[in-house]
Amino acid sequence: MPADAAARSFEAHRPGLVRLAYRMLGSMAEAEDVVQEAWLRWSRAERDEVREPKAWLRRTVTRLCLDVLKSAKARRESYVGSWLPEPVIEPEDEALRADEITLTLMLALERLSPLERAAFLLHDVFAVPLDEVAQTLERQPASVRQLAVRARAHVRAAAPRYPVDKAEGERIAKAFFAASTTGDVAALRAMLAEGVVLRADGGGKVMAFLNPIHGLARVLRLFAGLHRKHAHEPARFVRAAVIDGLPGYVSRERNGLLQTTALELEAGRIVAIYITRNPDKLARVAQAVAADGTPRGP
Repeated sequence: MPADAAARSFEAHRPGLVRLAYRMLGSMAEAEDVVQEAWLRWSRAERDEVREPKAWLRRTVTRLCLDVLKSAKARRESYVGSWLPEPVIEPEDEALRADEITLTLMLALERLSPLERAAFLLHDVFAVPLDEVAQTLERQPASVRQLAVRARAHVRAAAPRYPVDKAEGERIAKAFFAASTTGDVAALRAMLAEGVVLRADGGGKVMAFLNPIHGLARVLRLFAGLHRKHAHEPARFVRAAVIDGLPGYVSRERNGLLQTTALELEAGRIVAIYITRNPDKLARVAQAVAADGTPRGP
C-alpha cells in the first residue's frame, strides 16, 4: 500500500482509535499519544503483515493502552485526592456519546483490572468478536469470556437507570449552580438525594476536597460554608454542558479558575456531584470555552 494510501487508511480509523484509547485510559491527552504511537508503528509495518487494517490498529492501540495502564496504576496510587477522568464535553465527539458510557461508568471501569477493562470495552462496547479480543489480549477465548463476564457484573451496577432528557438535565444543572453559588440551602435540599456524594479532582495542582463528601447534611454544610467564605467573589456560569454523558456546566471560579461540574441524577434528584478543577485535565475545555464566544448565564 503506498504511503499516502496508508495515511488515508489510518486517518479513517483515527476517531475510533482515540475513542477506544480514551475509554481505556480516561485521559484524552494519553489517548492521543497512544494513537500517535500506533501511527508510527503503522507507518513502519510491512503491508503484507496487515491483512485487516482495522483489527491490526485496534489490537495495537489496545496493547499500547495496557502498557500505559501498568504505569498509570502507580500514578493513580500516588494521585493527590480523588481521581476523575478528563472531562469531555459535547459537541466534541459524537461517537463518544454513542458509546453511552457516562462518567459514572468510566469510574466503574477504573475498578476493573486492565484486562477486564479491555475485554469489556472491546466486546461489549465496540462489538469486537470474541476471537479477535482473545488474540488482542493473548488469552484463550474462554478466559476472555470470563474476563468480560466479571467486568460486566461490576459495571452493571453503575449503569444509568434513569435516562435524563437533555433539556431537563440542563435545567437542573443551572438550578444547581444558582443554588450552590448563592448558598440557597433550601433549594439545594430539594435537589439533592439523601445519600448524595461529592467528589472533586484538583490533582494536587489547585485547591480541592481530598476525600469524597458523603451525605446530604455534609454537602449542604459545605456549600453554605463556601458561600459565606466566597460571597464577595462568586463563581461565574460559563455554559451548560453534557460532560461524559452527564448533565453539568462549566464555570469560572474565584481567581479565574476553570471548573467543570457533572451531576448524576436518579429520579430527578442529584445523587453524585463530580467536580474537575485540575488544570491539566481542562485544556480542551478551555479551548472549547474560548471558541464558544459569549458566556451564557443560567
